[in-house]
Amino acid sequence: MRKIIFIIFLAIGTNSFGQAIPKTAKSPTELIPIGYAVHKEIRGDLNKDNQEDYVFIIKGTDKGKFVNDEQRGQLDRNRRGIIIVFKNQDQYELSLENRDCFSSENEDGGVYFAPELDVSINKGNIHVHYAHGRYGFWIYNFRYQNSDFELIGYDSSQNRGPVVERSISINFLTKKMRISENINQDAEGGDEKFKETWKKFTLSKPIKLREIADFDSFDPQSLLGPAR
Repeated sequence: MRKIIFIIFLAIGTNSFGQAIPKTAKSPTELIPIGYAVHKEIRGDLNKDNQEDYVFIIKGTDKGKFVNDEQRGQLDRNRRGIIIVFKNQDQYELSLENRDCFSSENEDGGVYFAPELDVSINKGNIHVHYAHGRYGFWIYNFRYQNSDFELIGYDSSQNRGPVVERSISINFLTKKMRISENINQDAEGGDEKFKETWKKFTLSKPIKLREIADFDSFDPQSLLGPAR
């Protein structure tokens, strides 16, 4: 009896609410949790086994999260999350579940629109890209390694219209960061002059995609320690 119970636990598992979560299925969409809908589907080989894996951007369906905006009408403010499913021969395995790490696409951006989220697969890695129009962008690069999805790169650009004022590139594999700052205050775009600074840093533990609760408040630079 103990063996049977143990096998069921491995195959199903539970979430933080004690609800059963299937770990394997015959179809990748069977691993989408109840109460969520697929917002976007991306396919690609993430674990280098020459099989097509799935990344689902999911979105809550709670009607209580709908709001009425005076200018934009009814808006769905349900948060979004990510589900990663590996293909293993004739079945699919749940690799990662982070249900609410992304805000709604209908957030209020204030005087400007809110950053636009785009998730893609690039060279076997997962890119989480935020575009903020004239204000710039930031990109998180996650790779499947050590049996999990870990942050290996981060790039950001702070812009003033067409002018790039500051950019940052962090390599979590080499533990090096490059900071480029525009020193041409009269630049109009394309004629910036950059002062480049390199820094080394330490990292106490890998940054994992499954552990990021909210990308809106997540700043990887705050986790970097001084070089030894």
